[in-house]
Amino acid sequence: MDFAPDHEADRQAAARLTTVESLSGGLDRFPATRRALETTTAAGNQLGAQLFVSLRGETLVEAAIGEARPHVPLTPQHLLLWLSATKPLTAVAIAQQWERGRLGLDDSVAQHVPEFAVHGKERITIRHLLTHTGGIRMVDLGGPERRWDEVIALIAARRPEPNWIPGQKAGYHEASSWFLLAEIVRRLDGRAFERYAREEILVPLGMNDSWIGMPNEIAAAYRAEDRIATVWNTETQPPSDRDWDSDAHLARCSPAGGGWGPAADLGRFYGALLAGGRGVLRRETVEAITARHRVGLFDHTFKVELDWGLGFILDSKRHGHEGNNIPYGYGTLCSPRTYGHSGYRSAVAFADPEPQLAVAFLPNGTPNEVDHQARTRAVIEGIYRDLGLG
Repeated sequence: MDFAPDHEADRQAAARLTTVESLSGGLDRFPATRRALETTTAAGNQLGAQLFVSLRGETLVEAAIGEARPHVPLTPQHLLLWLSATKPLTAVAIAQQWERGRLGLDDSVAQHVPEFAVHGKERITIRHLLTHTGGIRMVDLGGPERRWDEVIALIAARRPEPNWIPGQKAGYHEASSWFLLAEIVRRLDGRAFERYAREEILVPLGMNDSWIGMPNEIAAAYRAEDRIATVWNTETQPPSDRDWDSDAHLARCSPAGGGWGPAADLGRFYGALLAGGRGVLRRETVEAITARHRVGLFDHTFKVELDWGLGFILDSKRHGHEGNNIPYGYGTLCSPRTYGHSGYRSAVAFADPEPQLAVAFLPNGTPNEVDHQARTRAVIEGIYRDLGLG
């Protein structure tokens, strides 16, 4: 639904810029970052945003600015949708199976999902899925009402894109490959992926308020506390509710983009990777999946050259994109070793190993692509400048 402001413009702007900060850290030492957050919120790119920043394991910022919805302040405790920033957690689940000797990264997908071996897809490997080089991008998976097994059957029956040699041509796969990766984990482990992710990644890392598939009773409890934040379409004004926080969307396990949780939880995920995995992965596994596995390939979805680890987008400034307008990038000041992932015109979370910096920025609005990239760069570069990095 749309909402029409029922108060004066100046009151609305003031409300959107109301800042609520946790006791563990605020924005008082981050003036450039605060200005960037306030400016982009006042411009209408989002109603509000959460930010988490840690440096060498110390939490420096755990804050929220603006509103969850009109007249309701956004707090650091609200749960926000991560969209494609969820994908690295699925990659970690695959890496856990690799550590445990249950799969090889160059196993064919059909070795674990035999029904996938049709229409010439036998050559597609797990590594191809993780690097978006498999050639099965465009699969309509339907809405949240479609059952898991139906989704897997749709993907398995898909014909690969014409003239696509796996591993030699690249293009971002929005969802298809990530459901397959999660299905491989499910078949090897036996647990539904939403349970696996909760028990093997989220809870062990202290991400207790994070979910990839939220049971209805849990969603009801969060709603009773008014902690589910709306995602707004801010490409046009006034903003409209995207309806991504319905019970059906919350309950659906989407390993490609269905993660929900506060920015602090997502930031702690990257803090754990920087610390060597904290028992969820071994240090050498973290280093392996965040190394460059795909270098300089033109991405036929994003239309630029992007480098990838195994499920992680790596800093790609080296390819000289004009104005550093790199989709899902981390600004101009990060080190070349930076890795992470973003969500559709919204979330961005990453780790920069050189300064040991972990960041999660979760705005609750999806503006146009140009405004989104400008917003993200301003906030991220504000963090680096405030910390004297880069």
